[in-house]
Amino acid sequence: MTDSAQHAPETDPTLLAALRDAVQGGLPTTIADLSALIRIPSVSWSAFDPSAVQASAEAVADLARSTGVFEDVRVVRSAIAGAEGEGADATAGTDGGAALGQPAVLAVRRARNGRPTVMLYAHHDVQPQGDEALWETPPFEPTLRGERLHGRGASDDKAGVMTHIASLRALRAVVDDADLDLGIVLFVEGEEEFGSRSFTTFLREQREHLAADVIVVADSDNWSTDVPAITVSLRGNVTFRLTVTTLEHASHSGMFGGAVPDAMMPMVRLLASLHDDAGTVAVPGLTRYDGPVPERSEEQLAAEAAFVDGVRPVGEGPLLGRMWSGPSVTVTGMDVPSVANASNTLLPTVSARVSIRVAPGQSATDAFAAVEAHIRANTPFGARVDITDVDTGDGFLVDTSGWAVREARTAMTEGWGPQPVEQGIGGSIPFVSDLAAEFPAAQILVTGVEDPDTRAHSPNESQHLGVLHRAIAAETILLARLGTRSV
Repeated sequence: MTDSAQHAPETDPTLLAALRDAVQGGLPTTIADLSALIRIPSVSWSAFDPSAVQASAEAVADLARSTGVFEDVRVVRSAIAGAEGEGADATAGTDGGAALGQPAVLAVRRARNGRPTVMLYAHHDVQPQGDEALWETPPFEPTLRGERLHGRGASDDKAGVMTHIASLRALRAVVDDADLDLGIVLFVEGEEEFGSRSFTTFLREQREHLAADVIVVADSDNWSTDVPAITVSLRGNVTFRLTVTTLEHASHSGMFGGAVPDAMMPMVRLLASLHDDAGTVAVPGLTRYDGPVPERSEEQLAAEAAFVDGVRPVGEGPLLGRMWSGPSVTVTGMDVPSVANASNTLLPTVSARVSIRVAPGQSATDAFAAVEAHIRANTPFGARVDITDVDTGDGFLVDTSGWAVREARTAMTEGWGPQPVEQGIGGSIPFVSDLAAEFPAAQILVTGVEDPDTRAHSPNESQHLGVLHRAIAAETILLARLGTRSV
């Protein structure tokens, strides 16, 4: 999580210049292709039209074919693990009773002459647009404002898709097909934003095609628009629906209030028990990961997170340590009557969506057990509590000692100028731990095209085009360097 001076030898200057020129020359096409992908509203959530995700997958497959690199390009769907029969999520269709996940793109080029194989991961599905009134530009109409291309998925993660595509095009423009011995697997998932529900099945079914020496996950952040980063730690996640019930039906608040507990009363007290007075998570059994973090001022955090005047950070310890290395608890939604429709009644039941970020190094299963035990031990007034719709994903700590990380550091320095920062990320990419479990010998690199003002998942998401340019240059250089190694 600090700057690192450990690099591999520099790239041959003639080759480096040719790669940079190829990346620069391909930028107009790259931006046009990214804009076309943004126009496809590929929201993978079950309530949205799955045909848009299918269209997005087909578009990505066509882009993969356009590189001229791959021997085989396919759109693939796998069964959702544990989802069978009538109770399965049918939004993605069925096959023999098993619900299918959203379509992924798989493209393969076999390694030759003892060269390594690299897997390039990204995802083509996107978050819902949310409240369109909060967008300054139409969410699915790419709009250039200054150096930023705005639109849902512009950065997360269709820019990641285009980083891979553009890098392969640039590499192919410089290195003849006959001389390109590097094995390349392109895996572009179609349901990352909906929990990667068929991911484990896909890995098992496609293991032979996916096996790689190096895995590049282009779905993370950079230190700034000018300084790249390698993500070396990720928090895990636990989400669930918490329902508190106190009454069989609503009752008059004037007739019974003061003696009868409405559902909101224990819900509020229960949610408040998850933090102490400083805002630090107060759930016994949730751990922290102790690792060094760079300094970040409260003023910088306030600017990046858009605090309103007077708001202060919560928690204790270094700011980045709170976001990278410790747990967090967030209530992301509640089912209650709106203010406009509120009547003078005692609510019989209330539900909340709770999101837990789990410190790197703690399993999500253990974290959920700790949170569940806390909830059941702290529920007041004898209220009935139900915990449903549980979803978990483990965090990850990257091993930075391998040769692939050294190659990435050098490629990033040559592609960006400044040396990369090794950073943690407060968000979660649970499938990274799945990749590590399935391919334990592979070296995993978590890179990305986002920056502190990307606003991924939020209204007005955008991609900084300078960052996109530099990310493509770095990955192109990395691929060229990997193509000269032997395994």
